[in-house]
Amino acid sequence: MRQVSSSLHVSPAAVGARRLSLVDDGRADTTGWERRYARSLVLVDAGALVLAAALALLTRFGGSSTLRGISYYAVAAAVVVFWMAVLALSRCYEPRFLGIGTEEFKRIGNASVRLTAVVALFCYATQLEVARGFLGVALPAGLLLLLAGRAGARARLRQQRREGRSTHRVLAVGGEHHVRELVEQLHREPMAGLAVVGACVPGGAHPVVTSDGASVPVLGSLTTVKAALALCGADTVAVTASAGLNAQALRRLSYDLEGTGVSLLVAPALTNVTGNRISIRPVAGLPLMHVDEPELSGARKVVKALFDRGVALFALSVLAPVLLTLAVLVRLTSPGPAIFRQERVGRGGGLFRVWKFRSMYVDAEARKAELQHLNEHDGVLFKLRDDPRITPLGQVLRKYSLDELPQLINVLRGEMSLVGPRPPLASEVERYEGHAHRRLLVKPGITGLWQVSGRSDLSWDETVRLDLQYVENWSLGLDIVVLAKTVVAVVRGSGAY
Repeated sequence: MRQVSSSLHVSPAAVGARRLSLVDDGRADTTGWERRYARSLVLVDAGALVLAAALALLTRFGGSSTLRGISYYAVAAAVVVFWMAVLALSRCYEPRFLGIGTEEFKRIGNASVRLTAVVALFCYATQLEVARGFLGVALPAGLLLLLAGRAGARARLRQQRREGRSTHRVLAVGGEHHVRELVEQLHREPMAGLAVVGACVPGGAHPVVTSDGASVPVLGSLTTVKAALALCGADTVAVTASAGLNAQALRRLSYDLEGTGVSLLVAPALTNVTGNRISIRPVAGLPLMHVDEPELSGARKVVKALFDRGVALFALSVLAPVLLTLAVLVRLTSPGPAIFRQERVGRGGGLFRVWKFRSMYVDAEARKAELQHLNEHDGVLFKLRDDPRITPLGQVLRKYSLDELPQLINVLRGEMSLVGPRPPLASEVERYEGHAHRRLLVKPGITGLWQVSGRSDLSWDETVRLDLQYVENWSLGLDIVVLAKTVVAVVRGSGAY
């Protein structure tokens, strides 16, 4: 994170000079990457649709054909142009929807569905008999290629952000405690592309220091935001909760930022709640945030159960030779059974036996007490990076999470889910404090946000935070994203021991 000295104090004239220098050297235009990224997406989308149209032409006709005397090449070109127009009208190139979250992909899907409906209605109304084989290939292929292109562009953007590029420079405004929480949250999610480069806190003179040692310079108070912007060259102001920042002050700040090109974000005190549970409702002239309760039952739960069991059954069928091979290797490399069964706590506090490939020697549980003083994990978990109870083969199984594969049987039996909180021991549940018991509101999972965010390297508090974030905001779309990220985390083999 770029830092600015917190002891810096300048006169208004110097601030004005600083503002001019920022404009002159080009660093004030920190959102130029957004425009370049949006333009690149136009090219990516156009290329994807041209490829889909070419594929449809070759598949259906093997070459050129005509429709009422018009070449199908012209028809394909018209579909591409019209599709691009629908994407633009659906705001698929609006910067705030790009690069993070699922809204970008939802808009691509919705725009493509609208296009399909319009084409169908147009053909019906004009009795235009466009070859069904052409549309049957072009429309689904176009959607898949659009999504693939956007995913590739996002992967490139993530790489740039790892290198410290293509990010927004943020000035955090609010109470010191809330600013610290905001900075820590953004540190945990660097791919959000928001880098806090300064802060304005009431009466602050010293830098805001986070729990991980990061330091954010304090550049002013709640009334000197514009001067602080000139000092740090931020393109975004993120306002957090503060007793000294009422509705009138926030309104004045929004007026001050009009026409400057600086974005205004308001971060509520409520955290770990995703957009699908939040809606803004204007009441008596006030934009009130409505937060829906977590959906823990109903149709979505049934869909999740069907998805879990369907995938588990398919995976067990495909991986049967691998499972058999691993079971034989476990038996041959150390005495004891291939499968380790252990009682865990499931949804609602019910007990079940989790299935895993045995990765430890058979006397592991008896030796746990003598190793307790070497525990390297905080909170209720017991973790040792170089645990002497783990077999040589077990180290490989754990590194790549192969020991977890038999839990597909637990998923098929309805005791676990593919994605969910980590399945705890009863002794761990007895030590839960605060809201940690909310982890038991859903079925435990083979993988989860904890798995794709650091695995055993996470602290207990961070593990609980991620599990509760999942419980509060679970959806089938989130499950698919977590499963995809799990593959990457497992291949890397980091954070597992």
